[in-house]
Amino acid sequence: MNKVVESADAAVRDVADGATIMVSGFGLCGNPENLILALHRKGVRDLTLVSNNCGTTDLGLGILLKARQIRKIVASYVGENREFERQYLSGELEVELVPQGTLAERIRAGGAGIGGFYTATGVGTKVAEGKESRVIDGKEYLLELPLRADFALVLAWKADAWGNLLFRKTARNFGPMMASAAKVTIAEAEHVVGVGELDPDQIHTPGIYVKRVVKGERYEKWIERRTVRPRA
Repeated sequence: MNKVVESADAAVRDVADGATIMVSGFGLCGNPENLILALHRKGVRDLTLVSNNCGTTDLGLGILLKARQIRKIVASYVGENREFERQYLSGELEVELVPQGTLAERIRAGGAGIGGFYTATGVGTKVAEGKESRVIDGKEYLLELPLRADFALVLAWKADAWGNLLFRKTARNFGPMMASAAKVTIAEAEHVVGVGELDPDQIHTPGIYVKRVVKGERYEKWIERRTVRPRA
């Protein structure tokens, strides 16, 4: 039952070329920094990434993008990354843009075993192209399909050896739903505690969804855009 592994590199040992990977985070907040760096060191390529965004030019998932390890990304926001723009416009990168709420619900549907759902978001826009639509109570809706992955890399605030996870603030936005929508969920935790130390009523993701846990070694706490007042 002890799911704690010795390092981030050991945690991603079986991630292969061509894998589909969900990665938690909102901007640069809630990124599993150690696992991202381990994927970079491993050098796997042709990855399909499902994430809210692709980091910045030099940080977050942008590290993998800059190293040409990503073939496709499914995301809702792609700003702050010049290399993303360059690769997309040159035809080197496949991109599927998904409205943020729809992205979250598609991931949740993947974990819940839901075959699809209808939403009004995107009706009448390019998002609707090629999708089935249906009129319900006089309003048009688009059919959206679930998202699933081979691996999910999530950042938890606390984890125990059984893989029970507790997320903190913004990092909770996508982490729990991604953990349920992947074949193998790898949790990077800022704190790893003993079994029984987490209040059962506070656990966000039960350990049944988690395959491996790794203690994060260091955190830079990447900042996407720093805004400061000029000195008087």
